Amino acid sequence: MTGGIPAAPLTGEELTALVDGLAGLPYGGEAVDQRTHALQTAWLASDAGADDELVVAAALHDIGRARPVRAEHPGLPHEVAGAEFARRRVSERAAWVIAQHVPAKRYLVATDPAYHALLSPASIASLKVQGGPMDEQEAADFAAHPLCANAVALRRWDDAAKDPDGPRLTMPDLLSTHARCVAARLA
Repeated sequence: MTGGIPAAPLTGEELTALVDGLAGLPYGGEAVDQRTHALQTAWLASDAGADDELVVAAALHDIGRARPVRAEHPGLPHEVAGAEFARRRVSERAAWVIAQHVPAKRYLVATDPAYHALLSPASIASLKVQGGPMDEQEAADFAAHPLCANAVALRRWDDAAKDPDGPRLTMPDLLSTHARCVAARLA
């Protein structure tokens, strides 16, 4: 971001290249690669009736792991790098939700007694690195944010999107969803 001015919206070609660039990238010991995970998360969001902007955020929630985004934001945690990318190229809402999908896991572990049992072994291991469950004040602050429900929904879709045989949003559907977001951003 130069001088606080957002970059041009992400193009369909750029979105395709980013998502396709995730193919074959391991997803932390899970049974799916990053591309499958991204498209499955987007499908779950779409299936749940999420609006277009949230479906795009779901597809891009781990984009901070993509080589071009990592190169642009070296050393940042993937959720922060992804949020910086989304802030400039998608929307502020998408950026916040992407940034908060990791804290949302910490929030859910702290506030939903059944949630921890839903986590995969790899997600449990990463939870320790991410700071463990939120304390009472952190959870209250997180819950007070107006987009908290969006981040929690994304987190739940993220957790469920680890099935190598599960449904995925097609690239044409993602591109159509994204095109509607761009049109709304430019309107």
